[in-house]
Amino acid sequence: MIDEGRPLFIQIAEAIEESILDGTLAEDGQAPSTNELAAFYRINPATAAKGVARLTDKGVLLKRRGIGMFVAPGARGILLAERRTAFAERYIDPLIAEAHTLGLDDDDLTTLLRERSGIVSRSASTEGSPV
Repeated sequence: MIDEGRPLFIQIAEAIEESILDGTLAEDGQAPSTNELAAFYRINPATAAKGVARLTDKGVLLKRRGIGMFVAPGARGILLAERRTAFAERYIDPLIAEAHTLGLDDDDLTTLLRERSGIVSRSASTEGSPV
């Protein structure tokens, strides 16, 4: 999982976020401690703590004194909202700008998206079926 080109604490934070999004770590459930993360990834506990601190700053994890780190109530919603915003900025905004450059209005773009969505959905559903 470790990508040498990216800071470890960010990768640790992202791995925990993925676990929350896919339900592996439930809201109100206990999150791995910095020592557990450090041992698992074989990294310095300070690096693991920096990744955990990133998530506590976002309100995704919270510390319960004497018990450990827990997934905050509403954490999944926070992460989904953050990802949706990033998705819109990374993909939708450039798509809209390019559509306007091509002279497509909002209705044209909506029609095109629906058409392509149907094509992609049909393609994905037939890829796994036997020929």
